[in-house]
Amino acid sequence: MVFGGNVLGWTTDQTAGFAVLDAFVAHGFDAIDTADVYSSWAPGHTGGESEAMIGDWLKARPGMKGRVKIFTKVGSDLDRPGEKGLSERWIMQAVEKSLTRLGVEAIDLYFSHWPDPETSQEETLGAFAKLMAAGKVQAIGASNLDAIQLTEALDLAKKGLPPYQVLQPEYNLYDRDGFEGDLRDLCMMRNLGVVTYFSLASGFLSGKYRSASDLSKSVRGEDIAKYLNPRGMALLSALDAVADRHAAKPAEVALAWVMAQPGVTAPIASATMVAHVDSFARAAELVLTNQDLAQLAV
Repeated sequence: MVFGGNVLGWTTDQTAGFAVLDAFVAHGFDAIDTADVYSSWAPGHTGGESEAMIGDWLKARPGMKGRVKIFTKVGSDLDRPGEKGLSERWIMQAVEKSLTRLGVEAIDLYFSHWPDPETSQEETLGAFAKLMAAGKVQAIGASNLDAIQLTEALDLAKKGLPPYQVLQPEYNLYDRDGFEGDLRDLCMMRNLGVVTYFSLASGFLSGKYRSASDLSKSVRGEDIAKYLNPRGMALLSALDAVADRHAAKPAEVALAWVMAQPGVTAPIASATMVAHVDSFARAAELVLTNQDLAQLAV
């Protein structure tokens, strides 16, 4: 399980953020995902809020740096001149900002967040190579690449450039097409790690949102409206049935389903309270049967 840090500094203040991170580690998990852009979309925010909170947490917890792996990303538009994309110029600036906010000497896993049509993959990977040689980045990954783009990037290893070691795609019980097929086959063939984002479909698969009137329950409600259709309702019914058989919650079943899929290393999921993290632990122990998996194939 990977902790989704998008909520830190956005819907989760420092007290709650420290509590959920403490609980996450206490359950034996050790990977935390964030990005420089989190949470620039919130009023009054400029980006970096999540990294800064993680940095404050690490500083307040002596010895924690050696216990956890930090993932962060570069490339999203920070809505300031020159602060976007995957050019060597910006990557070299952005990494220093992320290192400072996180309070670490090296980023464990550094992702290119989105494809940059204005920059060649060769330039991007060349910048990552320099950061790895300097000891500022330990490993690299890509988010939101399709199979063609990822193949092109991996083939650049023939020119001595570092290959991506991890892919971060959108993938969950509802949104399957973007990963299943050629992209998953490529990741498995090339032995890439895969950590999935929106693993609970922005919270829809928790079962908390079943009608338009439920969307106001969260600031992410507007992202969930697209799931309120016959297939989404059928999927919730299947989740309810499987959850009942296992005395589990729908979200736990949905995460266990992602964990059970070929090619997936771990799902990313966010938590705003300790109870959510406790649920992650139950999901990690939940073993779905063939009957369960067939019923969830909606």
